[in-house]
Amino acid sequence: MFRAMAAPRQKEGLLRGARVYLSGPMDFVASRTAEKQSGWRNRVGEFLQAMGVTVFDPWFKPDVHGLHEYGREDVKGGERIKKRWTYAGGKPGAQARSWCAKRFWETLHIDLRMVDTSDFSISYCPTNIYSVGTPHEIITATLQHKPVLFVSPPIVFPTLHELRAHLADDPAGRELLERLEREIPIKENARGVPSLWYIPLVGGENFFDGFGFGPYRKRFGWRQDIPIDGHEKRFPPQRPLLPFVEKLNERLPKKWDSKLDRFVPDDDWLLWDFHSKNLPGKRVESVRK
Repeated sequence: MFRAMAAPRQKEGLLRGARVYLSGPMDFVASRTAEKQSGWRNRVGEFLQAMGVTVFDPWFKPDVHGLHEYGREDVKGGERIKKRWTYAGGKPGAQARSWCAKRFWETLHIDLRMVDTSDFSISYCPTNIYSVGTPHEIITATLQHKPVLFVSPPIVFPTLHELRAHLADDPAGRELLERLEREIPIKENARGVPSLWYIPLVGGENFFDGFGFGPYRKRFGWRQDIPIDGHEKRFPPQRPLLPFVEKLNERLPKKWDSKLDRFVPDDDWLLWDFHSKNLPGKRVESVRK
């Protein structure tokens, strides 16, 4: 995240100097404006920066030398592309679709480059929000053997249950609601079970059912309530992300080996030590004499 923000004094630890990419839905969230201004990335970014981490936040992309504003993604940028999209045939349709592809390529390019240059990723993937870029980023990181810390919160719809009760004596209303649930579809996931494809892809020890913001709000001055706060009060995370990251700053985590039936070192955690007192590696000399 490339914004100035107040944070506690940086603590020396394993994560100092690391780079982290924050991955998660941006297009089909309830409010892109709220997500950019006060979403989960803001808090997680501040939490990581306090440890000396460089945070790549797709809402606030870094500048690129010689390509000012390259790949910038503002709140309304996607809507402009969608308005140009068409399924029309012939030259006009081809031109419009080509423009859409070229216009969004910059965003896709720079986001994937941030994944490439990160040491690990944090991905927020609630099962009720459609996303394509997030799986792409997760797969890219996994293919590079980089850890992905995956947050999959419980998904419930209390308002849906209230509406069902409200329509208890309204057969026509109940029928419309049932049809709506089938059309959307509306699927609860009270245990926060991630989409099954992710489980072997990410690895069992890298899943979390929430951020665990509550215990850190006073320390970081997070006074403004966001929807996740109310959700985590109703469903306290059993395995919150932030305490895990705090421990990660002190000691690398292990992974479970089903063949050995025990925890073993996880060699996906490759965090460069740029503060080592050892001599740097020998440089390649020019072949030209």
